[in-house]
Order: sequence, then C-alpha cells, then structure tokens
Amino acid sequence: QVQLVESGGGLVQAGGSLRLSCAASGRTFRSYGMGWFRQAPGKKREFVATISYSGGTTYYTNAVKGRFTISRDNAENMVYLQMNSQKPEDTAVYYCAAENTGWGPIYLKRYDYWGQGTQVAVSS
Repeated sequence: QVQLVESGGGLVQAGGSLRLSCAASGRTFRSYGMGWFRQAPGKKREFVATISYSGGTTYYTNAVKGRFTISRDNAENMVYLQMNSQKPEDTAVYYCAAENTGWGPIYLKRYDYWGQGTQVAVSS
C-alpha cells in the first residue's frame, strides 16, 4: 500500500513554470511505476507523464513533450513534474498515481493508488 500527497499547484501566467511534487509513503516506493495525470473541468482524466521504477523510462503525452519533465527521487520517496512554458490548456487538477508493475504504463486503469490532486491554473 502506498499513500500519495501532491503539492505545488497554483496560479501561473502563460509562459510561466510550476513544479509539482508528490510525496509517497511506504518502504516499497522504489518498486512502483509512477505517473502524473490531469483532469480539466468537464473532461476525462488523462495521461500526462509516467516514469518507471528506476527512472530510466519516461513517457509524455504529445501536448506536453518538450515542456514538462517527470523525475523521481527514490531515496526521498518523491516524484516531481516540472512544468515550463505553460499554456492555458494546461489548466486542470493534477493527480499523482502509483502502479505495481514498476514500468509506468500510460493507461489510467493500470494505476492502483491515487493522490487527492492539486489544482493548476494558467492564465492567458
């Protein structure tokens, strides 16, 4: 079992940057694949970025490639999402999630544990 707590959301102007953090509990954190997902008002939750247990493999949705970077610190049980050059369409609640295979698939249904979410709003 792992518990996840996101932080770092807020209001930013277009072109600005934010870094989201996800603190995970549990001694087996280093074995989980981790992901960031987001849900905009009136839309389904969608994949943003995932990272494998070692950090060696990452995936990004096309909309954020080149702007967002996912990373993890297994010694500190943390996952991060650095968001640069933000756009109004990045506005959403961002969720951190963990899955048991360790490979960090892009499919929401593969994730077993979810945080409560953190709001990101990008103004134009």
